Amino acid sequence: MDRNFELDKYILEHSTPEDPVLYELDRETNISILRPRMLSGHIQGMLLTMLSQMIRPKRILEIGTFTGYSAICLAKGLVEDGKLHTIEVNDELEWIATKYIEKAGMQQKIQQHIGDACEIIPSLDETFDFVFLDGNKREYSRYYDLVFDKVRPGGYLLADNILWDGKVVEEVDPRDEQTIGILAFNDKVKNDPRVTQVILPLRDGLMLIRKQ
Repeated sequence: MDRNFELDKYILEHSTPEDPVLYELDRETNISILRPRMLSGHIQGMLLTMLSQMIRPKRILEIGTFTGYSAICLAKGLVEDGKLHTIEVNDELEWIATKYIEKAGMQQKIQQHIGDACEIIPSLDETFDFVFLDGNKREYSRYYDLVFDKVRPGGYLLADNILWDGKVVEEVDPRDEQTIGILAFNDKVKNDPRVTQVILPLRDGLMLIRKQ
């Protein structure tokens, strides 16, 4: 018996069932899209929804839409007149994100941006309550610098993939820019006196950061 498989099964059985629209989006992503593993998935998605529902944000920024799963999860916690801005560099993914954002009835709450996040973030005249980082791992530190002053005091950032398949504790190949980017980001946050943070070992690692 595979103990990890049994634990995963137990976790799923004792968690709220997946939203039908998100279940359909997960299936279509796995069938139609390259690297479907990048999708947040049910358990992480539930965590995103519950964090958002606890914080009750008016403005959310997501860097890395992919197929829209995490955006839909996060938007469920927005206040009535809230808005989520989500940025995706790959324009070939826009169709599937748009399709399921509309299926979820979230088109009035979620605004999609296609392009380089480092160019789009400065153009957003918003103050964010919650920021989800899930874009290019090489750019995490730059994203952090670009968004920090746009996050309200007491606001939160959540960074995905910060354990990077365990590579953060292995010898780093100097050509591996993604791992180097994650390590630099993790150290940057660790040494930033303006925040408190905790690493959650869910899936590929999440860092929850609170701006003081």
